Amino acid sequence: MARHRTFRAAEALAAAALLALTAACGSRLPQSDFEHDDRPSAPARSAGGPIRVGIVASATSPVGGNVFTGPRDGAKAWFDRLNARGGIDGRRVEVRLCDDGGSGVGNNECVHRLIDEEKVVALVATTALDYAGAPRVSRAGVPDVGGQPVGAAYDTYPHLYGVHGSEAPRNGTPGWDGKLYGGTEVYRYFKREHGARTAAVVSYNQAASAAYARLVERGLRAEGYKVVTEQVDFALPNFRAVAADLKQQGADLVFDAIDGHGNARLCRAMDDVGAQVTAKVTNVQNWTSTVAEDYKEAPHCRNALWATGSSRNHEDTGHPAVRAFRDATEGLGTHSQWQLEGWAAARWFTDAADSCARTGITRACVDAHVGRARDYTAGGLLLPVSFRRSPEPPATGRTCLSVARWRDGEGWVSQGDMNRTCFTVPRLAYEP
Repeated sequence: MARHRTFRAAEALAAAALLALTAACGSRLPQSDFEHDDRPSAPARSAGGPIRVGIVASATSPVGGNVFTGPRDGAKAWFDRLNARGGIDGRRVEVRLCDDGGSGVGNNECVHRLIDEEKVVALVATTALDYAGAPRVSRAGVPDVGGQPVGAAYDTYPHLYGVHGSEAPRNGTPGWDGKLYGGTEVYRYFKREHGARTAAVVSYNQAASAAYARLVERGLRAEGYKVVTEQVDFALPNFRAVAADLKQQGADLVFDAIDGHGNARLCRAMDDVGAQVTAKVTNVQNWTSTVAEDYKEAPHCRNALWATGSSRNHEDTGHPAVRAFRDATEGLGTHSQWQLEGWAAARWFTDAADSCARTGITRACVDAHVGRARDYTAGGLLLPVSFRRSPEPPATGRTCLSVARWRDGEGWVSQGDMNRTCFTVPRLAYEP
């Protein structure tokens, strides 16, 4: 089944922008400072030595110490287990980590070190607040396998393979002539499965927040919802007034373009005024095991939290691939959907490297294998991922959806089979 792109890259981009609002941004060095040696380097391989991969994560970014580390932790757990079982074709996988600090300068430095100095075969599970080094990765022909689409890089450059796939031409321009396209399947789901008709969208009076809120509003209206818009002051948000209006307007659903701290305060205000909704919808970044603590002062709203994404619920331990992930990450203090997706990215690289073992595990071989992906699922962890390039953006697309809801005492409970929760929906343009 074809897996079409949704608005989830826009969700991640908006969230990153919102989280970084209070952070001071360092200046970016001129691109020319990093262009002294962008020719593809010699294939990174040796006859029987370790296979070196790089993981870039904005671990110490101004956003916070744990926001972008989930994919890194999941990927590292995969490689640790893989090495304990003999590696790839008897060769150990050597993981080189790089924290870019959440800045473009730091990202360029990580890319330079890993590609030119460490000579990694591939990057895996990249999760960068500012992926400024993406053009260099592409020019060097280094495959970036299973990265998180926090920006538009994975819909812009060849050799970059986002964890959810892409149909874009990836010719150096984002999407199609600078526009990306997303479907309305999340809104269709709640309308069809839960009879929702009125949806509220809460945003800050800030550019990134307001822009993403408008995108959500467009999708909701395309699905026939009555849309209630709520905007609060970023510096002095009055969430109680918003919650009271949500109650008065009879909102079935609440979507947001605000940060995690703001969401917790909004939920508390909703509980305080008795605003009960069918679903308070969040995204994959907030699909974590820390909900009980994060929303400890809002028990009613907490139990109305729903998450949607493109990968199997990390608490669905009845599935063997999820059970393997949970067994290998048992020592982690928390679990999250991004950890699972990082694990899937590392598995994807391993599958590609295995296929190259006979002829040589090189950058070019791994790149060719991943680029030919047709409905790859990492053993059922991902919705089918492909990189079939479409010269024109389809007006509609059939898209599947992974859905879970939070229940105290149970955690995140899967809602149906993600491979069967599918919709043919319009695809709307937006600019990254």
